[in-house]
Amino acid sequence: MKEGLIGPFRQLLPLADLPLNGPIRDDELDILSEAGMWIQDGHIKKIGVFDRMRTQLPEDKILLLEEDYVGVPGLVDAHTHICYAGSRAKDYAMRVGGKTYLEIAREGGGIWSSVQQTRAASLEALKVGIGGRLHRHASEGVTTCEIKSGYGLTVASELNMLRAIQQVDAEQPIDVISTCLAAHIPPKDFDGDGGAYLDHLLAELLPVIQQEQLSRRIDIFIEEGAFNEEESSSYLLAAKQMGFSLTVHADQFHPGGSEVAVKVGAVSADHLEAVEEEEIKLLSRHPIVSVALPGASLGLGEPYAPVRRLLDAGACVAIASDWNPGSAPMGDLLLQAAVLGAAEHLSLAETFAAITYRAAAALELQDRGQLKEGMLADLLAFPCSDYRDIFYYQGKLKPAKVWKKGVLVS
Repeated sequence: MKEGLIGPFRQLLPLADLPLNGPIRDDELDILSEAGMWIQDGHIKKIGVFDRMRTQLPEDKILLLEEDYVGVPGLVDAHTHICYAGSRAKDYAMRVGGKTYLEIAREGGGIWSSVQQTRAASLEALKVGIGGRLHRHASEGVTTCEIKSGYGLTVASELNMLRAIQQVDAEQPIDVISTCLAAHIPPKDFDGDGGAYLDHLLAELLPVIQQEQLSRRIDIFIEEGAFNEEESSSYLLAAKQMGFSLTVHADQFHPGGSEVAVKVGAVSADHLEAVEEEEIKLLSRHPIVSVALPGASLGLGEPYAPVRRLLDAGACVAIASDWNPGSAPMGDLLLQAAVLGAAEHLSLAETFAAITYRAAAALELQDRGQLKEGMLADLLAFPCSDYRDIFYYQGKLKPAKVWKKGVLVS
């Protein structure tokens, strides 16, 4: 809607004026009763008592909610790989049969399997896949979604992925933030080592990305079988010099990546399942978002990132789905946040923050994740009267209505 009032919500959680870093208690939440949201041109004009505000608008500008709903900001998924083709069900069967992620990769599975399937897909086929996944994400409350490339690993294939992501962004309502992850793993068919491949990306791929404005973000996977700390640092610093923002796949199986992320000034360090005490202290002392990916832990049978320790140390912690065809095929952000919150003893306030405004910070977005004047009118209505039900049902309670920039999209 161009302008209108939505309400009354039995409860409305603005999540406004909460801290970006460290713990949050539930009693810090501002819970508005019988509230309404006045929307104008895709943004929030005012939040307040519904019955008072409705007198200021004609009836045809009022969307009356006749059932009980709890309103919360639209969810932000700050880390996904939903531009891909094919399946990795074979990998899953091998993994639950006892083989490790790295063993499967050495046997021809893993990321390389997705690379071969994605390279064979047309741009249109990739768009169809992305569009379907975004449609499901929207129905589950995600109104902003980051999407990475990284299953191409040639200049032509990576550009094909990034163009598909860009075109889908323009064709559907959910905001898409693209990230170039051409430095996912060294491609098996590249004539040279990992360092030479990264130099190739800097010379041949990143200038085209800038020219076509396909992405403003660069990512790299720092891990055994991917890229080491030294070559990753050089690549990231060169990309930063070109004007890109940085994020890092860090400390998934071994520590080391988060230290690189901090040193190069990355916006976020993502994964962190293997983060150790020194890295936790480092992350808490710097303006960097620690992004936990519980979907990967569930898919791989690995420990969760120690988000309780990160929060208590003063870090900014977000939660993202890591939706991908290999380690995290579920892609249900709300469910994963509920499961991680229970496992790591997060307050409900901390869990809400991790999938809204703190996740937005991982994407350098200051205009969403909270419900307050001037912010984007990204809003969810859950069919309940108590905000605690949202995580109490462990992700099975989904939003009944989803607004993106004030427009009902699901």
